[in-house]
Amino acid sequence: MLNELKTVSYFHAADWWVFFAVLAATAAAAVYGNRRLKKKQGEKPMSVLDYLLMGRQLTLPLFVATLVATWYGGIFGVNEITFNYGIYNFVTQGVFWYVAYLIFAFFIADKVAKYQSLTLPDLTNRMFGPQSAKVAALFTFFYITPVAYVLSLGMFLHMVFGIGILPGMALGTLFTGLYSAWGGFRSVVFSDLVQFFVMCSAVLLVVVFSVGTFGGLGFLKANLPASHFTLTGGNSWMNTLIWGFIALSTLIDPSFYQRCFAAKSPSVVKKGVLISTFIWFCFDLCTTAGSLYARALLPQAEPGQAYFFYSIQLLPIGLRGFFVAGVLAIILSTLNSFLFIASNTLSFDLLRNRFKNIVLSNRISIFAVGLLAIAMAHMFHGSFKEIWLVLGSYFSACLLVPILMGYLSPGRISDRLFVFSSLTSAAVMTAWRFIPKHEVLQAVDPFYAGVAAGLVILLLCRKGEKSYVARIVDR
Repeated sequence: MLNELKTVSYFHAADWWVFFAVLAATAAAAVYGNRRLKKKQGEKPMSVLDYLLMGRQLTLPLFVATLVATWYGGIFGVNEITFNYGIYNFVTQGVFWYVAYLIFAFFIADKVAKYQSLTLPDLTNRMFGPQSAKVAALFTFFYITPVAYVLSLGMFLHMVFGIGILPGMALGTLFTGLYSAWGGFRSVVFSDLVQFFVMCSAVLLVVVFSVGTFGGLGFLKANLPASHFTLTGGNSWMNTLIWGFIALSTLIDPSFYQRCFAAKSPSVVKKGVLISTFIWFCFDLCTTAGSLYARALLPQAEPGQAYFFYSIQLLPIGLRGFFVAGVLAIILSTLNSFLFIASNTLSFDLLRNRFKNIVLSNRISIFAVGLLAIAMAHMFHGSFKEIWLVLGSYFSACLLVPILMGYLSPGRISDRLFVFSSLTSAAVMTAWRFIPKHEVLQAVDPFYAGVAAGLVILLLCRKGEKSYVARIVDR
């Protein structure tokens, strides 16, 4: 039986060498990406298109690397859910999402590619109108503000260096903001490339050493509660299915769309999402299995930290440092993307008319978003599950249905109707949380109430004729 650690200051020198080598490679990749642009442009200032979308030159390997890397910043949250509920994590944070990825690849990718948009709210403007874009920008901003990932980084620095979680969040966010603001999306993509290889290798190492040291499924079944091997993990089916609807937010996820807008062609998008889905499947198997071993061997540990402490005791010298760097890569790869997209939403979509220099206002916005994320992490008392449920529920309930209906029936939802439907969904969800209800209705999550309210409005009020004609430009 392994003992829980309180610090990793006992690391061998080789571990620290490996850890800092990975950090140096990440920084070098960001610098390399920016220098490639300067060689191409010479002394010309960076354009908005280059800063926000890498000039729409994202190739298939880069598309896959940055998309996969962006999706796993909440590693401690995933570990927490597995620790408490077992394979329920693989169902809610894996299977539901794979279905959404495939829907996106086969039914949404080509539609998105037809619009010469820069952001999700910009796309909403082209599909419905300017007021819809503002509402979409507002929900997108709070959804994409990296609350869980700022918290994850604070926890990481606390566990590795003993820094307090709040100072850790501040220092980590400052570092991430600096290199994201400096090179724009290009720096994010090239740093993600390094982080992609490190994070995938790190979680695989934990599984290989776990099976070799303790055995396979038989060991886990003998040392874990039976509920850890049920699909719901002891939760109700209603609460489990909420995650399925939240997973559908992939169909309108800002980080997905940003990479689609940046891709060189629609075929890159479709192939990239399919390849990424397979990699996500393998990655989720590794993180779920590793967290189950941590639960079996450190049952008294903090749920969100057990996997980390288990892994650094399991792995030999050198690989410990690589694993710790891998965890940091998982967090940073999502944090930098979410910081960047949230700042895009604030500077480009919400405040565009107030600032002439979009690139400069975006760079300033990155640090404003970081401060907001730290404040919100305190508001949610550090609960990853609550952060994802609340922010994901509002985003999905208010935007998913009207945008998908816009794809299916172009022009039949007016600008005003989109706004009315989205805001009604948000109001109903908020009211549902506080108003007294019959005990039968208490089991109904606010998410379902919000979706139902918005859908009824859209079905009853949409027009038979086209009300807003989107400007579509073939790429």
